[in-house]
Amino acid sequence: MAFVENQGARIYWDELGLGAPVLLIMGLSYPSSMWHRTRPILTAHYRTIALDNRGVGSSDVPPGPYPIALMASDAAAVLDAAGVESARVFGVSMGGMIAQEFALQYPKRVRSLILGCTAAGGPTAVRAEREATDLLMARSRMTPEQAAEAAVPFIYDTATPRERIDEDIAIRRPWFPRAEAYAAQLQGILAWEAYSRLSGITAPTLVIHGESDRLVPPGNAKLIAERIPGAKLVLIPRASHLFLTDQTEVSHRAILQFLEGQTECESPNSEPELGDGQSLVRPFSGNGSEVEKASC
Repeated sequence: MAFVENQGARIYWDELGLGAPVLLIMGLSYPSSMWHRTRPILTAHYRTIALDNRGVGSSDVPPGPYPIALMASDAAAVLDAAGVESARVFGVSMGGMIAQEFALQYPKRVRSLILGCTAAGGPTAVRAEREATDLLMARSRMTPEQAAEAAVPFIYDTATPRERIDEDIAIRRPWFPRAEAYAAQLQGILAWEAYSRLSGITAPTLVIHGESDRLVPPGNAKLIAERIPGAKLVLIPRASHLFLTDQTEVSHRAILQFLEGQTECESPNSEPELGDGQSLVRPFSGNGSEVEKASC
């Protein structure tokens, strides 16, 4: 087990695989083990580096709140500990917020950026339905099991088999967060905004989101893609907030194609080789006709 000290907390991190580094940043209250579906796919091609955000998993639980910028500095400390100057950065949900902040604070350390099921905060953000926001605020009054079950309608598509949902909950169960840690991360989310700064992100960016996400509505993905120069947007049908569980194979195709495309861009003598129908992403310039929908 590896830890790095940063601003009053020991942050857990680990690495798997060989190749170009990919930094994985998980969402609100979730441990890094929730990359269980995607990390093996990435590890076959890349050196994956994952961390437990402060307050969850094996990381320390210092007094909150935990500002998003602080958690971005935790991620930077992990790259330092891994001896990595720059990486491809992939964050989901709150991890996508951390990834945005990371790209803004440490632009030279980001080779490319994947933002999954996330928002940019601020007054322009597309708000979730009242029932979803009430759930977030009521979390402290529930047991961890009650909270996990209550969240299901908001984070999984209705077509997702229950056994896949149960697999995720089983991964999370040993690491259900303490109430104060959940509150500290949530406070960081509510106080954060990046929308007004997104035009400053220069890294090649993929924005990927489930069309049926009730927790972070997909309109937020469109807002982000409009603001980041040259960003690519993928909307996944029959996928909600946990799109990596709802539509695993479709999500992985889009993610791997994007990462492989960046590798080809870094190798000017190489030419992409795509078969018919393989293209899943293309630049988004604010024109709704250019939103790419992944095929399931």
